Amino acid sequence: MSRFSREFFARNTLAVARDLLGARLVRMFDGQRLSGVIVECEAYVGQTDTACHASRGWTARNAVMFGPAGHAYVYFTYGMHWMLNVVTEEIDFPAAVLLRAIQPVEGIETMRVLRQKKGRPRTDRELTSGPARLTQALTVDQTLNGADLVSGHELWLEPGDSFSEAAVASGPRVGIKYAAEKDRLAPWRFWVRENHYVSG
Repeated sequence: MSRFSREFFARNTLAVARDLLGARLVRMFDGQRLSGVIVECEAYVGQTDTACHASRGWTARNAVMFGPAGHAYVYFTYGMHWMLNVVTEEIDFPAAVLLRAIQPVEGIETMRVLRQKKGRPRTDRELTSGPARLTQALTVDQTLNGADLVSGHELWLEPGDSFSEAAVASGPRVGIKYAAEKDRLAPWRFWVRENHYVSG
């Protein structure tokens, strides 16, 4: 399968976020492809965006965001969850797209095992309908922070079927109460309407 080029990611973050809907996220795990179609994501755009991790400048945690586009930015949050982002735009302009939900396609039974809690199987919707569920289902953690999504062999993105404008919705991002009002209200979350896997 083909992959997105570096140039695809090195563009306006809002454009990349919209264009990632319908793309396929692929994770190689124990020789098996685990994959799903991206159905929800959020854009975080530079140091003037107070919801963005880079709004307070460079840190060891967010350093990947200041590097080349097309790399994974993986961070830990709430003391328990990993979040997967795709770095965008030019070097030294820190921006990224948070992948919030995918519709599983390959390796679904393996995802069920990875998402089990105390032996209780998850429903189909529970597998990947949220950023923390997504990373658990695909075994994404700190070892993939900085992974090259263009030429790497563990995690990458492939073009897929695009969704029409009528099929896509946008609105405020989730969980950013700390941000300035203009950023809390910015319609920088994109999702596929009526898709079963979009987060609640």
